Amino acid sequence: MDINVVHGNIAEQKADAIILNLFEGVTEPGGATGAVDQALDGAIRALIAGGDFTGKLNSTTALYPRGALPAQRVIVVGLGPADKLTLDHVRTAGAVAAQKAQSLGAKHVATVAYGGAGAGGLEVNRAAQAVAEGAVLGMYEYLKQAKDAEPKSALERLTLVEFDTARVATVEAGAHTGAIVAASANFARDLVNQPPNVCTPEGLAAQAEKMAAEVGLTARSLTPEEMQALGMGSLLAVALASSLPARLIILEHRPPGAESIAPVVLVGKGVTFDSGGLSIKGAGDMPAMKSDMGGGAAVIGAMRAVAELKVPRPVVGLVPAVENVIGSHGFRPADVIRASNGKTIEIISTDAEGRLILADALVYAGRYQPAAVIDLATLTGACSIALGRGMAAGLFSNDENLLERVRRAADVAGERVWPLPLYEEYRERLNSDVADMKNSAGDRYAGVGVSAAFLKEFAEGYPWAHLDIAPVAYDDHAKTPWPKGGTGFGVRLLVELLQEWK
Repeated sequence: MDINVVHGNIAEQKADAIILNLFEGVTEPGGATGAVDQALDGAIRALIAGGDFTGKLNSTTALYPRGALPAQRVIVVGLGPADKLTLDHVRTAGAVAAQKAQSLGAKHVATVAYGGAGAGGLEVNRAAQAVAEGAVLGMYEYLKQAKDAEPKSALERLTLVEFDTARVATVEAGAHTGAIVAASANFARDLVNQPPNVCTPEGLAAQAEKMAAEVGLTARSLTPEEMQALGMGSLLAVALASSLPARLIILEHRPPGAESIAPVVLVGKGVTFDSGGLSIKGAGDMPAMKSDMGGGAAVIGAMRAVAELKVPRPVVGLVPAVENVIGSHGFRPADVIRASNGKTIEIISTDAEGRLILADALVYAGRYQPAAVIDLATLTGACSIALGRGMAAGLFSNDENLLERVRRAADVAGERVWPLPLYEEYRERLNSDVADMKNSAGDRYAGVGVSAAFLKEFAEGYPWAHLDIAPVAYDDHAKTPWPKGGTGFGVRLLVELLQEWK
């Protein structure tokens, strides 16, 4: 989608549709909506008075100007109560409105930065970013691996109209950021939605390297032989049963003049398919296990945005990519393996594999002498039970300042996180009679906390945060305005965090 910003009056825009907004409870619309209402001889006020449109969040209606305006249609989207407006409401309304325009056959729409003036009270650059993000995210469509798969007829152009000349550059900056962030989240969604015979460890690495070449990142992937030389026995153990070789994908953003600045390192779990290994999952749970690389996809998508937005801080992305299947060479419960920091791990469950590949990646992250390390992983079903599917990611950290940075970024990005404790007793549940630690407590209780305590053993010497995104990385059910499948969760949060990092 082509997104541009112009100075002018929304009522004078020639487009297939213009999109306006209305707060709930408003009877006399003002601003751009009021100006268009006057041009339409009170048509919007009549809808409100008749109870046909209330401004309820994400509701829409369409009007036809019949020559009163240059635009062919007027779409009004509800923003809910003005005193409860958030950037995420704007983002979602932007998606709903774009989908409404698409359903009416519009190719070019013009709109304003909802809530960026008057009653909304949002910063105009943030409002413009949210509108652009919503439109691009709302137009997302995964093209199936089908013989005759054809994309839907989508919006081709979105014009943001700003009446105040002094704010045009600010709106442009926000819209530019929103378009890049949303396109990068959609890139991550594509990776998650691909079938596991396409998005293999090598396939994921190839797609990451291709993207890196396009946007100017440095990219390479460590082979099993290179990882073996580094002592990554924890990561490689998970890949033993598969005929598909593991990869450690490394993406680096090194802006000019920032050589002396410590990088932020992002680590994403990249299990391209997870059968559970010998600790096999139920058959009904397996199809969605192509999404077990959602953390890795988020890191790759975030790195894409970091490069295109020219974030001034160095950033490194690490994605350990493996397939966890069953085979005669596979690792077993009761095996003892050694990670690259020398710590030994007794295997209790081969289905607690994500923490094993992250362990070596977290150790590897330390060589960058990072300012901080943030990992994202679809790590535990226990997190979904604790927080609820689709509700929030679990957040753990060994550093209060970093935890607050992540929370603030999550609030702005509209990707919810909830802090969870790292009690010392969680680590005690991992005590082993034959190794430095077990990879699982061996029961269903406190699973999310125990998994974080395991990772903490390998996140040494730097501020670290862990996001368990199992509840939010993949959605089996479509929810307005988002389709089912990969969500791209984490891309917006990470980009916000990195852009605001001082």
